[in-house]
Parts: sequence; C-alpha cells; structure tokens
Amino acid sequence: MKKVGLVMRKIQFTEAQGPRIFAERLKEIGREIDVDIIFISPERHVSGYDWKPGYEHEKGDLVNYDIVLDQIDKEKLDHVIYTVSGFTFLKMFIKKSVLFPHSFPDPALTGYEMMKPFYSIVDKAIVQTEFLKSELARQFGVTDVTVIPIGFNEVLAKKHYDPSQVIENRILWIGRDEENRRPDLVLDYGRQNPDKEVYMVFGGERYKESMKKYHIPDNVRLQFALTQEEIFTLMNSSKVYWSCSRFDTFAMPLTEALAMGKIVVKPEHPCYSHIHAKHAFAGNEENWFELVNMAAASSQKTSAENRLYAFETFSRSVMKQGYQDFFAEWLK
Repeated sequence: MKKVGLVMRKIQFTEAQGPRIFAERLKEIGREIDVDIIFISPERHVSGYDWKPGYEHEKGDLVNYDIVLDQIDKEKLDHVIYTVSGFTFLKMFIKKSVLFPHSFPDPALTGYEMMKPFYSIVDKAIVQTEFLKSELARQFGVTDVTVIPIGFNEVLAKKHYDPSQVIENRILWIGRDEENRRPDLVLDYGRQNPDKEVYMVFGGERYKESMKKYHIPDNVRLQFALTQEEIFTLMNSSKVYWSCSRFDTFAMPLTEALAMGKIVVKPEHPCYSHIHAKHAFAGNEENWFELVNMAAASSQKTSAENRLYAFETFSRSVMKQGYQDFFAEWLK
C-alpha cells in the first residue's frame, strides 16, 4: 500500500468542521483505493485558537518545519499533501508535494497578506472549485491544478432525508465566530425576526467562550462541535440553509445543505459559483434578510432539484473518483 502524508495544523485536526472531515474522508477513500493517508501535524508553538502572539498562521508553520520533517522522515514518506500555505517549503525537501488549500489569500480573510508570498512558490495544487483553479492561474501563475470537491457523506444524506420533519420557520447557519463569517449578521437577523427559529452551529467547543461577547436573542440556538450525524439531522429539520461568509474555498455545509434538499441562501461572491442549483439564491448584506424570509415562506418544503445536483456534483463518490484518478498519475 502506497503511503501519502497529509500535513495539517493541529487546530484543523481538533475541530469538528471542514478540514478534519476532509482528512477523515480522504483517509477512508485512501483505504478503498489502496493508499494509506498518514496524518502529520506540528505540536510545538500551537494553540487552541487561531492566533497566538508570535506564531500567527504561517509563522507558526515555519517554526514547526523540523517537527513536520521529522514525522515525514519517520514515516518514510515521499508524497505529501499539505493544506496550509506555510508548508509550501516542503517542496524543497519532498519533490512530490501538493497544496490542497483550506484557505486562500483573499482580502476577505484574516492574514491574507501573510499567505501571498507562500502562494508565489506553489507549483502544484488540488483545489475544490473551478473558481480557485482560475484564481491560482490568474494571481500566481499556477497551472498544474486538479479540481476535486470534498464529497458529502451520501449514506447520511440518504439516511436522514425526511421532508415530513422540516420545521417551516427553522433557519440553519454553520460557521465560526470569525469576522469574515459574519455571525453578527445572523444574530441581528434573529433579533429582527422573532418568529424564526435560528440555529447557529460552530465547529469547535472553543467558540462557547468567544460567543459570550454577544447578546443572544431568545429565538437563536447555539450548537457546538456537532457530529456529522447531528449535523445531518439538524439540516433535515431546517427549511433554509443560509451562508453569509465573505469568502470560502469550498463551503462544505452548503453542498451538504443542497444534498439534503434545503432551500439555500448564499453570498453573491464568485467563489460560490459552484453552488448554482435551482433553489440556491445569491444575495448580499442589503437583501439577505429578505431572501431568507422569502425562502422560509416558500410553499416547497424541500428541493429535489438541489438534492439531485448535489449528488451528481459533490458526492463522496465524485470525490473518490477524483482522488483515484489523481493518485493513479501522481504516485506512478
């Protein structure tokens, strides 16, 4: 069995959202196609929070190179996928290294200026959307780019789908307490729409503390670090899934929401252009509240069109085929 290293930050492995779910799914797929995915993570100078003075983001990656290289050497790895740009220098040591970004140097994201120099030396990448592929070419001249989505769990999407359980006034938002995710907007929506039941789901337990700075309206329910089973159960009972982030590399919950037949309200930013099913409506800060209310008032409980589009485009099967094809060429 061929071994491939997956280098991620410690915090990415510990949260219950995107990066860890991607890692676990890739490991499962790897077993099915005879590739052993080995998790690699630095342990020194890391924090349970996004920022630790002196070791913010890419700085923290740089000061952990020795630990990462020791782990790679111990596992005798000659193929590595790294998910943060701070580990771009791995290409100096591991010829077969490829970037799979969970972030991107976009002005909407904290620390984007720090990311840019690292992206200027990327030569090979796997990305989740055609938008990111075009941006890597346009901004950094990277043309060796493969597009593979993070596939949602088809078993859970079938097991938990039950339109009769949809609660007409339930709105679901999934994100982090980070400025670019706009949790403040969701709370404001809840205050202005007391007839709605708004669920806000956060990926890590650490947000229990950070959310204390807000006044939480009585109709807003906070949930933390839910399992995939819990996410799909809650997704099924919701009428509308709303994303109001400024930028995403993929937005996995949006594809899960489509798979569960939700009516989706999303940002107009072109990074969400892959979410274009029949009942997915793009808006902005000026009209989001109106769009969410219009979606909630729809006579349709679920969207069969959204669900079909998701299964054809973003399923685990699509992801598996993508990696099977990629590894067949890369691991030769």
